[in-house]
Amino acid sequence: MDKMSKIILISGPTASGKSNFAIKVAKKINGEIVNADSMQVYRKFKILTARPEIRDQKKIRHHLYGIVNLNKNYSTGQWLRSAIKIIKDIRKRKKIPILVGGTGLYFQSLINGLVEIPEIPIKIRKKIRLLQKKEGQKKFYKRLIKIDPKIQDRINSNDAQRSTRAYEIKYYTKISMYDWMNKTKPEFKANEFLKLYIDLKKEDLIKKILLRTNKMIEEGAIGEVKTYLNLKIQKDHSVKKIIGIAELTQYLKKQINLEKAQELISIKTRQYAKRQATWARSRMGSWKKIHPINFSKYIKKLNKSSLKLDQLI
Repeated sequence: MDKMSKIILISGPTASGKSNFAIKVAKKINGEIVNADSMQVYRKFKILTARPEIRDQKKIRHHLYGIVNLNKNYSTGQWLRSAIKIIKDIRKRKKIPILVGGTGLYFQSLINGLVEIPEIPIKIRKKIRLLQKKEGQKKFYKRLIKIDPKIQDRINSNDAQRSTRAYEIKYYTKISMYDWMNKTKPEFKANEFLKLYIDLKKEDLIKKILLRTNKMIEEGAIGEVKTYLNLKIQKDHSVKKIIGIAELTQYLKKQINLEKAQELISIKTRQYAKRQATWARSRMGSWKKIHPINFSKYIKKLNKSSLKLDQLI
């Protein structure tokens, strides 16, 4: 396989320095950057989602940033179809695709393929979620095993989210989630990827999160929330998950002061980073871990005329 056709994946917790590292790599190896963050696809929220700076986007071509209107939902399937098309185009132009972001499901869908399960009606999904809450996870898991024995030993009995998803799939389609998964074929081969995970010490990440929160306020995050409040966004819209919206809304409504809003944003960001790290440990064990302190060392190893990406780490 042509070494120049490698697809570089860069993941890590929020505020870990993924975007800056990706830009440095792209400059060295003639690469282009593709967004793999589910919140950075939305327009308007440039500051709150820490989207790459315009000056960086002018130097290195970026894809799938700020492409979706705030009143639209955007699925993993939509992202995957767009990402595959862009990756192929980048390769056709003899450049290297560099996917960067913190959304594990995006990377998982690209590496393993996306299960093409029929859309399940919202009424059924709500009904099953209420059942899970009413019975509790332990009892609900036993119910799941009865209707779909294939799930046993494949989904942790404490994993409420995946248990609920497996139940609704079996209930609605009459087919096990794992039978659906076996039908799935990824677009690219496993050896086409170089997977890098940025790993920081807890205390270093906390410092970075505090700095990012302060910078967001200084650069105009409050203005972005004002714009958001003037729009009619559905209650279940994924854009509501953007950290900072709820806290700065409280500030604008004079329910809390700005200092408290910043504190809450930092706390929520740390909690999100912890969830990302937990997810990575369980799903991204094969990824090569690097620390920001070693970024320059990896950059020096890159040579666009004689590229041996497998020897980077």
